[in-house]
Amino acid sequence: MTEPEAPKHSLGEDIFAIFVGALFISFGIVLFKKAGLLTGGTSGLAFLAYYLAAIPFGLAFFVINLPFYVLAVMRMGWRFTVKTFCAVALVSVMSELHGTFIEIGRLQPFYAAIIGGLLLGMGFLVLFRHQASLGGINILALYLQDRFGLKAGKFQLAVDVAVLIVSLLAVDWLLVLASVIGSVAMNGMIWVNHRRDRYVGWSAT
Repeated sequence: MTEPEAPKHSLGEDIFAIFVGALFISFGIVLFKKAGLLTGGTSGLAFLAYYLAAIPFGLAFFVINLPFYVLAVMRMGWRFTVKTFCAVALVSVMSELHGTFIEIGRLQPFYAAIIGGLLLGMGFLVLFRHQASLGGINILALYLQDRFGLKAGKFQLAVDVAVLIVSLLAVDWLLVLASVIGSVAMNGMIWVNHRRDRYVGWSAT
């Protein structure tokens, strides 16, 4: 017996999913900002720009990602790149707009790390399942692996560790610890749910 063909996502489903994924991720970022936390990768660099230079997170995140789109076209193709650009743009805007609609008076850092991390993980899952991402360091890591044989996982880990070390200049060590817990929550959500043997849908657009 032949296996049934994997279901295809329509253009409308892709648009809705990218919006929802960006919504979850941007709200997780708002929780991290309120609690003084940060993440790794390009978002971690944007958090450092926000904490050290008072540059709005959304602006920093959007600008930092710009150089990586060239690599995204080379490595992933135009379809992935356009979707990723839209996701990054939405996260950049939404992360600054949430404060217009909600005001958070008090937020315990370790609680924010877990809830925010799970929201980030869920948002990434939605984007991944519709062939999109938030670009940045992950794309560079894959490019360096293909071009020079440098293991992508090791490179990304090195960047994340460097971000955490530099963050000690601006963030208390307890908040850095909470940030690590948030990263574990985020990656745990992705690890448990992002499996090709459990989800085989793909985008036709």
